[in-house]
Amino acid sequence: MTSRAYSVEAVRSAERPLIEAAAAAGDPDAVMRRAAAGLAHHTAALLRERTGGLYGRSVLLLVGSGDNGGDALYAGAMLRQRGCRVDAVLLDPARAHARGLAALRRAGGRAVDAGAGLGSAAGRASEARIAPNPLPGMGIRYPSRGSGSAGGVADFGRGMPDVAVDGIVGLGGSGPLREPAGQIVTALAEAGVPWVAVDLPSGVDADTGTVHTPHVPATLTVTFGMLRRAHLLASPACGRVEVVDIGLTEPDVGPDAGRDAEPRAGLRAEQSAAPGVILRPSLAEVGRAWPVPGPADDKYSQGVVAIRAGSEKYPGAAVLSVSAAVAATSGMVRYVGSGADRVLAARPEVVCHPSVAEAGTAQAWVVGPGAGTGPEGIADIDAVLAHGRPTLLDADALTCIAAHPVLLRSATAPVLLTPHGGEFDRLTGGWDRADRAGALRRYVAGLRERGIEATVLLKGRVTLIDDGQVTYAVDAGSSWAATAGSGDVLAGVAGALIAHAATGSSTSQAGTSSSQADQSRSPAGPSPSLAWPAAAAAILHGHAAHRAAYRAAHSRDLGPGGPGAPIGASDLLAALPGAIADLRAR
Repeated sequence: MTSRAYSVEAVRSAERPLIEAAAAAGDPDAVMRRAAAGLAHHTAALLRERTGGLYGRSVLLLVGSGDNGGDALYAGAMLRQRGCRVDAVLLDPARAHARGLAALRRAGGRAVDAGAGLGSAAGRASEARIAPNPLPGMGIRYPSRGSGSAGGVADFGRGMPDVAVDGIVGLGGSGPLREPAGQIVTALAEAGVPWVAVDLPSGVDADTGTVHTPHVPATLTVTFGMLRRAHLLASPACGRVEVVDIGLTEPDVGPDAGRDAEPRAGLRAEQSAAPGVILRPSLAEVGRAWPVPGPADDKYSQGVVAIRAGSEKYPGAAVLSVSAAVAATSGMVRYVGSGADRVLAARPEVVCHPSVAEAGTAQAWVVGPGAGTGPEGIADIDAVLAHGRPTLLDADALTCIAAHPVLLRSATAPVLLTPHGGEFDRLTGGWDRADRAGALRRYVAGLRERGIEATVLLKGRVTLIDDGQVTYAVDAGSSWAATAGSGDVLAGVAGALIAHAATGSSTSQAGTSSSQADQSRSPAGPSPSLAWPAAAAAILHGHAAHRAAYRAAHSRDLGPGGPGAPIGASDLLAALPGAIADLRAR
């Protein structure tokens, strides 16, 4: 099922009735203790995973002045009752949550002032040329575990905790960690101590997902009731995210709320969300919606995509994008460009044409990968956009659009732009990289105000897709796909899915009447959003990269659970069929 992540305002609005009801009942911390119980549960699970047990294990709480600090203190009390050693470092002792602190102390936990001993610890570290360990200076000493190598946990002077809990700042926090929190977090992170973040890693902005330096590098984030936007926008910084049910009701996401609760067939499915909501489709949902030919299907009914790509300088871009389109669906691929010989050598099933004007009918076009930026390339972009078919613009086509924005006015059907950060900079003339989702939404809105039915896929470790109504966030899970030619593969997959969606066939649009399906085949008929096929393509792309990187690691005797290994675009391409099968099996 698609995950939804909400703004701080939406989360606080959902929490308010619960908090007010608890206060009216004379128990103002009832919701906090419920959240803390979930936090303690998941922290205990991480301890078992890392150390094999709970009794005698050490937990360090880094506690700020907000409710997240109260959550951490109550959770610490619960862990102490289960046999853990619990030490709380209070960043602002006068403003620590009083009832949570009292609960920790009653359970036998300890609390110390973060201001104690930091200067001497930093001095010792400087002399020894190692990162500072401020904990001994505050009177917190742990037994060293194992012998370790230079710079390891055992060399940090008197050991480190088994896990640290980040209760520093809450949803309202912004900017990097302040001292002394930054020094403590850095020391523990460099020692390899796993961090559990309460609600959201401190140093990560809740709404924009901006990751500051320093910040808490969470192994696990435990949040309450619903996801926050940063959980999807900054997922690498959050680690694994667990959502604890505290009785919240998710906000209504509009008239179509809940329509994606059940898996749908096909990739023409559309979703809606209230402003500010970020969506993340599940792998299983994408797998169930992947195009599967039915008994009455043929190569035309499954979608024909035409690809204008490649040049004498970049012939590989044509091979990669065309091959990816062939691998993505069971329809048909046409090719226009100078690389016909190389394309046919790699994929003899592709139909090649000498020019855009001579290409046969297609339900969608892909233009740009390695195609050049000269007059011929510009003329072909204009000609394709005038065809009235959904069109994906990538790579060189984006460079042309940035230099000649008027080209987009030729579009008589939806367009999907697929820039990386540098290309997006050229398209926008400069954008706010600290707020990727906001910058993307503003750019799409500007295009739509000009009458251009645009969707934009902004590539990155977390890829964002926005059509002015919906924002998807897709975390690839690693950065192994950041390799030359990877974008060409993504363009081919997305183009094939867009073509399939545009057919209006039963496998691309569940519950659509035959008359509606016929309309969707017509350039004059209603146009489906390109956001969903783009998101599905990004999810497959990331999953295939993961499979390829870890298959490469396995082949190098690193084991399937190892760190992965470098891959090329050809490896990514080869992994597509297996990745589709894996998604379909979920």
